Amino acid sequence: MKAIVLVSGGLDSYIVVRLLQAQGIEPVAVHFRTPFYKQDKLKMMEDALGNMSRNLGVKLILESLGERYFQAMQNPRYGYGKNFNPCIDCKIFMFQRAKELMGEQGAGFVVSGEVLGQRPMSQNRESMKLIEKESGLEGILVRLLSAKLFEATIAEQKGWLKSEALLGICGRSRKIQITLAQSLGIKKYPWPAGGCLLTEASFCHRLKDMRSHCRNFLDNFELLTVGRHFRVSPKFKFIVGRNENENSQLASFIQEEDIWIEPADISGPSGLGRGTCSDRDKEISAAIIARYTCPGQEAEVLYRKIPETSSQKFKIRALEENQLAKLRI
Repeated sequence: MKAIVLVSGGLDSYIVVRLLQAQGIEPVAVHFRTPFYKQDKLKMMEDALGNMSRNLGVKLILESLGERYFQAMQNPRYGYGKNFNPCIDCKIFMFQRAKELMGEQGAGFVVSGEVLGQRPMSQNRESMKLIEKESGLEGILVRLLSAKLFEATIAEQKGWLKSEALLGICGRSRKIQITLAQSLGIKKYPWPAGGCLLTEASFCHRLKDMRSHCRNFLDNFELLTVGRHFRVSPKFKFIVGRNENENSQLASFIQEEDIWIEPADISGPSGLGRGTCSDRDKEISAAIIARYTCPGQEAEVLYRKIPETSSQKFKIRALEENQLAKLRI
């Protein structure tokens, strides 16, 4: 018997996979990548998943959730959490896809490492029951670590899983999992958590601003993860790199009709402008670059509109901090 197991690569994932293997179930580990994940956390998580797959000998499927997922998260049926995080709708979407994978992989049920009460929005009893129903997994979704706290699933009723081997963990403490990991011989495991950008207030401010001012949402989304963001005018946005790496990232996102501003003769931040740029927008953006290059002074900057190859050089006084604060997203 196979089971689709949704995994993050952390401690709970390791435990769930090992418990299934101990009961003679073949786990097919599945991890869904979303557009809202931090790049550094994504790298750490995928390294952890690769290690788990090798160490425990399980098949691993890494699947990126594309435009259909992205659009679904823009108008979530069950609303947002503290910031802009549609956790319930996100879970439903993932579990619906997991159900599809059951047929593709020849699996009998779906397993999750969720723990009742571990997260306030999506892991309370009411939300977990709702997610199970809306995803079409009633009776075939096993929350293995908290299974004793829910009604018996088909996997238990048919004897695929032994009820005495199921757990009844509740709450945010990890003490039980750590003790269990030791008994299962799991010695090394990462803690890849906190990677969803939608739970971060600063990112969500940028996301809301983009939704309000930008029609081509998908084309501009990746810009939200880089640099300092400024709403210069209703039709024009300016983004400033915080270091050399972000300057390079911004350069890789350049599109036709964008503007590019950088210091003329010294090293410093580069800025990418997108939208309809008036002369005033141009001056303010140049003054922002001057602020991060020579605070309180004048600076020479280079201005270029893509796809033009030549740059215009001019001097501009650095924007004052109080003016900068009004524009910052």
